[in-house]
Amino acid sequence: MIPSGLFGVLIPSVFLLPLLAAALCLVASRRPRVQNVITVITLTAVLVISGVLLVLTDQHGMHTVQVGGWDAPVGITLVADRLSALMLCVSAVVLLTVIIYAVGQGVRDGDGDQPTSIFLPTYLALAAGLNSAFIAGDLFNLFVGFEILLAASYVLLTLGASQERVRAGVSYTVVSMVSSLIFLLGIALTYSAAGTLNLAQLAIRMAEVPDGLRNTIFAVFLVAFGIKAAVFPLSTWLPDSYPTAPAPVTAVFAGLLTKVGVYAIIRFHTLVFPGGSMDGILLVAGLLTMVIGILGAIAQSDIKRILSFTLVSHIGYMIFGIALSTELGLSAAIYYVGHHIIVQTTLFLVVGLIERQAGSSSLRRLGSLAVASPVLAVAFLVPALNLGGIPPFSGFIGKLAVIQAGAEVGGPLMWVLIAGAMVTSLLTLYVVVRVWSKAFWRPRADAPEGAVALAKPLALLPSDEYVEFDEREEVGKMPLSMLAPTMALIVVSLLMTVFAGPLLGVADRAAASLMERDQYIDTVPVDATPGRYVGSVTGVR
Repeated sequence: MIPSGLFGVLIPSVFLLPLLAAALCLVASRRPRVQNVITVITLTAVLVISGVLLVLTDQHGMHTVQVGGWDAPVGITLVADRLSALMLCVSAVVLLTVIIYAVGQGVRDGDGDQPTSIFLPTYLALAAGLNSAFIAGDLFNLFVGFEILLAASYVLLTLGASQERVRAGVSYTVVSMVSSLIFLLGIALTYSAAGTLNLAQLAIRMAEVPDGLRNTIFAVFLVAFGIKAAVFPLSTWLPDSYPTAPAPVTAVFAGLLTKVGVYAIIRFHTLVFPGGSMDGILLVAGLLTMVIGILGAIAQSDIKRILSFTLVSHIGYMIFGIALSTELGLSAAIYYVGHHIIVQTTLFLVVGLIERQAGSSSLRRLGSLAVASPVLAVAFLVPALNLGGIPPFSGFIGKLAVIQAGAEVGGPLMWVLIAGAMVTSLLTLYVVVRVWSKAFWRPRADAPEGAVALAKPLALLPSDEYVEFDEREEVGKMPLSMLAPTMALIVVSLLMTVFAGPLLGVADRAAASLMERDQYIDTVPVDATPGRYVGSVTGVR
């Protein structure tokens, strides 16, 4: 039997530790090495805690914490189940590896020109917001988690305040504010209709709301979360925003921020609004997201923009699995979320290495990378093939699981979606092979702008100083602390292939518990007298 007090410490700590560490980093703003140590130790601790939570929730089921000892629905409820623990664990892996990469890239105050004193506390605040969203048991605190990570992302996106980054940041900020306002509208409608914001209590009371009003509220939330998840046609902001940020920031954005929106869609679709009333719309949106996203990638000549469009495209696979409203489809979507977080983050880190090696991420300037750095060629090839869905990689397993789930449902629309998923996979493979051919094997002299490169490797601050390629500084130098975390993520993606059976088993159990809403409802004490104080600092159920 697991002591209840253990969960009372573990669950809130995934949010509190990064928040406290962010404050410590601000205090140590003049000591970049101290900031680095605080950040790495904190994120390592969060990874360990998340792993423990994943094991405990998988073995012993869902657990909740009532903050301040106030019972639900009045008190703040934190929830750890298989889905939230899995998201916490995968996110912690990404957050830790990316920050090690960033430190290795030279993100420090050495000569005073890198804004590390802002970067590291903001990065930790982003981690706190992500984790808070994953464990939130009510709408208000889910909104708070979203706003914490969005506020942090505004700062990270505009580091350096170049014209390009400010323009992208303004666009991102406006879109995010619109999404937040729509989210607030959904919260207001929900409270007026059901009289509560607690998710477990909403799962009970929403069944009593008239169908028209319930579907309207669900549609409002889907728009809000669809913007955050970059679901077509709400995805046009992403390819113009993410590529402008520094490589570590782009990597963590691409891997995690859209997946918070996907997580929210899964939670609402299974718990608060079951029954599949919006499944037809979601299926069409998933198809359009897959196809239009990958067609956008084909039209690009910059690797960052190519990957940004493939990021949008592959969100469609997740929406496809969710909208099936079956346990098999949901399990496939959960596995695909984990796979895509790791692989997409890895590819953006590799692009950072390419920029450092070759002075650009544009295919018009790249060539001969396989000769210049065989290690870099391997680092790109493995996650690229994984993204393309080549067997036996986890991308193939995830796509096959989604397609099998769709085939089990059957019907004309389903076969159109399956065809769209297969075409998208083939076009993704075409896109990554085109990058592989032009950037790694074509002689650089044959590239239209091959003689031009950035004068020096990029860190956090942007640069518009271009020189002849042969005159670049630090050509070919990739610090081990940049290369090692990238390779570590490649290993993680390969382990997702080797241990696909056990991981799909965890996804199956997570999907089963999500489809069986009674477990969530019964675990959260929604029937308690409102406002009753239970007499302890933290109550655990």
